[in-house]
Formats: sequence, C-alpha cells, structure tokens
Amino acid sequence: MNKPRVLGVDACRRGWVGIAVEWDGGLTAYHAPEIGRLVDQAERDGKVDAVAVDMPIGLADAGRRQADVLARKEAGPQWYSVTIVPVREALESADIDDARATNLRLAGDGLTPHAFSLRAKILQVEHWVRETHLPVVEVRPEVSFAALAGEHLPSRRSSWAGAHHRRELLARAGIMLPNELGDPGLRAGVDDLLGAAAAAWTARRVSRGEARALPDPPETFSDGLSCAIWI
Repeated sequence: MNKPRVLGVDACRRGWVGIAVEWDGGLTAYHAPEIGRLVDQAERDGKVDAVAVDMPIGLADAGRRQADVLARKEAGPQWYSVTIVPVREALESADIDDARATNLRLAGDGLTPHAFSLRAKILQVEHWVRETHLPVVEVRPEVSFAALAGEHLPSRRSSWAGAHHRRELLARAGIMLPNELGDPGLRAGVDDLLGAAAAAWTARRVSRGEARALPDPPETFSDGLSCAIWI
C-alpha cells in the first residue's frame, strides 16, 4: 500500500535532489535532471501531499520581493543564503549585463552572477508549478533550519560543524538521514541533501497546517503566482 508522504526539493549541480518523508518516518532520496521528473519519481512510490522547493516562485515586476527581505531577517548570520531574487524582466534577459541594467532600473539593485545563473531553474520551476496538481510552496533551507533550532545557526551548512548540527536538528524532528542514500547521495552535495531534508520538514508542516508564510498574506505579481517563503 502506498503511504502518504511529503517531498522537499533542492537544486544541485546535476539537476535536482529530493527527500520524501513518510508519516511513519520512512525516507527516500531522489535525483533527476528536471524537477518534474523528480516529482514523478516520488509520486510513483506513494501519494505526495505537499512539495516544498528551494527556488523562487513568483517574480516581482519591480522592487524587491518581501519574501526575500523577511527571510533574510529570519536566517540571521546565514542571511547570505537567501538570494534577493531579480525582477522578472531581468531574469528573462539572455545577457547578464542587460539583466543588471534592467534590475537596477526596476528594483534599484544590481544583480549577482549567482542570481542570474538561477534563471533557467527558476523558469523551469515556474512552468512546472503551473502544470502540477500538487500543493507547492517555496522555502529557504536556512530559514527552516533556524526555525527547527529555535535560534539562528552560527555555522555554514557546507561546513563540517554546520552539516553535523543540521543533521542532528533533522533527526530530532524525526527526519533521519541515513549514511547511504543511493544514487542521490553520489550525485548531490551534502548541503543540497540537507537543504532538501529541511524543505521536507517545512512541507510536512504545510500539510499539517502548521507552517507560516513570509509575508502573510503572500504577495502576488503580474504572473499571478502566490509569492511567499514558508517555514
């Protein structure tokens, strides 16, 4: 019998990595080059009640998204892990110099190479969100980890101390990451897998009606998508 579960998703160098968590504590890791294929894999193994993905959903037409501003405050010392998402017109530009000029004009900010490098995956997620039948929310792992800990975390997720601390926090919440995760464990980085697990924790809170949105209520731009980072 298929067991209900939630799915946390994070981007990685080779595509996407996912952690599905079942109500009885079971856990399965997934990897795929496209988010739609990853979620399809998870759905074949059981009903998915909610998906949380570490990627922007809902792009501002001008100015900053309040979700990013508020999430940076929640992340504390790890604020830099929350990217200020460029406006839609900038992300739809094929040239980073044009994108920078556009973002400066419409948002009053420049644009980092990292933010611009996310554009293909951001637009991929937007396309998938419009087609999927599943409830989907946007998350930021470091915001979720701060909520899990009840305080700001001092160490980076990619550090030895930071990874160990976050794995402990997840275990206390009933999300036990095993040492062996199969192919996803070979293809994704430690910080990506931890991020997907933190996203699964938030997805579980969403499915139980326990999560909160930044901002509340979410913003809506011309794309019509609900824009908030969930904890």
